[in-house]
Amino acid sequence: MSARQVIRTEHAPAAVGPYSQGIVAGGFLYTAMQIPLDPASGTLVAPDDVAVQAQRVLENLQSIVEAAGASLDQVVKVTVYLQEIADFAAVNAVYGAFFDQDAPARAAMAVAALPKGAKVAMEAVAVVE
Repeated sequence: MSARQVIRTEHAPAAVGPYSQGIVAGGFLYTAMQIPLDPASGTLVAPDDVAVQAQRVLENLQSIVEAAGASLDQVVKVTVYLQEIADFAAVNAVYGAFFDQDAPARAAMAVAALPKGAKVAMEAVAVVE
């Protein structure tokens, strides 16, 4: 059985339930799904602006990845959840600013609802060394 390491950072929203922000196991970091919560206040950012929400989500993911000692260049897979598939282009534009070259594999899908009324959420898998 391999060891696992719990990742915690104050630069991403604290877990609001029985889960960790991230877990490192087997050479990979697995992040919890991030919604656009401000880490300091725990409140949803820009309830009506999916681009601002996507920016916050990606900043939260980046903070968790960095807390694990990795960088966004080491992310190999991202899953994107959208409240409305029509928001894909706006989210994709923000996403491209974080992953501009050799982007990770990605899945994107519309879902019936996201926690706290978020318009977008993401989770990631990264290689850690």
